[in-house]
Amino acid sequence: MAREIEDLQAVVRTGTGKGAARQARRAGYVPGIVYGDKQEPVAINMNYNALLKRLRQGRFLSTLFNLKVEGQPDVHVVCRGVQRDVVKDLPTHIDFMRLHDDSRINLFIHVTFINHDAAPGLKRGGTLTVVRPEVELEVLASDIPNEIVVDLTGKTFGDVIHINDVTLPNGAKPTIDRNFVIANITAPSGIVAEE
Repeated sequence: MAREIEDLQAVVRTGTGKGAARQARRAGYVPGIVYGDKQEPVAINMNYNALLKRLRQGRFLSTLFNLKVEGQPDVHVVCRGVQRDVVKDLPTHIDFMRLHDDSRINLFIHVTFINHDAAPGLKRGGTLTVVRPEVELEVLASDIPNEIVVDLTGKTFGDVIHINDVTLPNGAKPTIDRNFVIANITAPSGIVAEE
């Protein structure tokens, strides 16, 4: 269930501060920082077009990457923030956190619903109301799941799907202690009026 670790390419940024960051942006890079794991932070530059393409693929903040920086050993990182231009909504700075494979981190994991055809409530015109399209889980860095799968087989009107009803990936646990709602199936207004 764990995904392949993608590679990201970067180069070390010489200089820090606004001047160096502006110079990097003019040269077609997005400035960034890699921190954590009890090591000194490293200022980096990433290719603007490659980063923008990867950001548009989605799930960037919940993906473990293998960061390759010239002249340094590869390191596993997870993105902790992307600053964007207020007007253009394009990346202007990026933060990465270093991780060990045995580190536990909190990430938002996408929820996927399967077997819509096997849900009597949906077949009869009901609506699947998704309360949480993503759920925050505490997971191992070496085993970040692609998604949480919710099986709708047998679900009918009024059924509520809680987090405890879902089989979570090995080693993953919700960050919220209570049994919160992920989705429910509501009856169409015509059936409600008849009853």
